[in-house]
Amino acid sequence: MSGKNIWQKIQSEAGSALDPISRISEVLFGLIMVLSFTGSISVVSDGKAEIKDLLWAALGCNLAWGIIDGVFYLMTRLFEKGHGYSVFMKLKSTTDKAEARKLITDELPPVISAILKPEEVDQLQERLVKLEDVPKSALINWSDLRTAFMIFLLVFTCTFPVALPFIFINNTALALRLSNGIALLILFIGGFSVGKYAGFRPAVSGIGILLLGIILVALTMALGG
Repeated sequence: MSGKNIWQKIQSEAGSALDPISRISEVLFGLIMVLSFTGSISVVSDGKAEIKDLLWAALGCNLAWGIIDGVFYLMTRLFEKGHGYSVFMKLKSTTDKAEARKLITDELPPVISAILKPEEVDQLQERLVKLEDVPKSALINWSDLRTAFMIFLLVFTCTFPVALPFIFINNTALALRLSNGIALLILFIGGFSVGKYAGFRPAVSGIGILLLGIILVALTMALGG
């Protein structure tokens, strides 16, 4: 495989999907935003007009933040690609073994760099230097755009399950209890999933994320969010 193909494969796979931790972070963010609105329903008014206004405000807020979050992801990807190309060019130009080793190990996860022997790092550097036709891939591609859209959907769509009870149930108190229950269930499921991914006890992680969400929502509302 040519250097160009290898580089394209790396860049494509690096931005092809969100890991579970990133996904639950986006969902948690979206839920906090919408819960800060639904949590104030009983305080503001029991009138349907006011509730409708609040729900539209929650949808609009999550729409805006979903777009902003997606754009910031694309900016991050652009800088990451530029940094990767910069490191690669430094590796090709340096003749100092110690500097080359540091450049490589700094880019690797700590658990990997800690177990690599100096000669193994040298072998990696030699193989990288031999790559030819490596493009300056500092441009946003379809994979990046797809992931940015996924981020937008995660932030925006988590609004709907929490808002649905207010649409179909006329009893405000019952709708509010169901809405909060749905939000807590989503938080628990998200925490359960990410706990399983991280190797923790899933149930404990689920409860931890649930409690964290409650605390953050309370803090957001207390600060006027």
